[in-house]
Amino acid sequence: MVSNHDPHTSRRLICPICQRALSACICHWTSPIDHAIDVLILQHPLEVNNAKNSVRLLHLSLPYSKLVVGSAFDPDELQQMLHAPSRVRNVPDSEPVHPILLYTDDAATPETTHFDARTMTVDKRQTLQRIRLVIIDGTWRKSRKMLFENPILQTLPRMVLIDTPISRYTIRKSHKPEQLSTLEAAGYALMQLERNSEKYHPLLTAFDNFVLQQGYMRMHGQPARRSE
Repeated sequence: MVSNHDPHTSRRLICPICQRALSACICHWTSPIDHAIDVLILQHPLEVNNAKNSVRLLHLSLPYSKLVVGSAFDPDELQQMLHAPSRVRNVPDSEPVHPILLYTDDAATPETTHFDARTMTVDKRQTLQRIRLVIIDGTWRKSRKMLFENPILQTLPRMVLIDTPISRYTIRKSHKPEQLSTLEAAGYALMQLERNSEKYHPLLTAFDNFVLQQGYMRMHGQPARRSE
């Protein structure tokens, strides 16, 4: 008697929420956080199906975040996303939101103004009441290319992380010791902005579990990407 069961079928089924193979679903790691800062994630298209990418976990953990996939955006559409009304709970649509870019202080990118999370000021002059944290998700080369392809992003005040712990992202190589995963960078930025590190401990715990899961699946040759 021949069985009709295909052992690979279950692996190809996709979770409708995290959009990963059911055998690699990450929904059980998520613990939604009531964050007080708007978050806009601009993800490079080549990162979408990367099994090691942490953005889907970040997006599911931050219910008021917005995730947009693209490389070179239409300027008008990008402006609308950057300055759209806040998605955070109980914030009126009439309250202006100021976008700031979370990015390293890279000498190879154009000079810009700098945002200080400790004082919520731009270049120690303009104080911002409500901000939108803009995050570029991609490899170092891809993120820099996205920055140059979208001149509007170059004009945003830039927030640079300082004194962050060593990355927990052991499943992906980094070119510099200070480089973090997108999830880690966003988590540490929100900790600094809200002055509350304990609030985001569940996010880092979820990331640790995600890293362990990906390491296990890679070791056992199991598919995790949407396309597999």
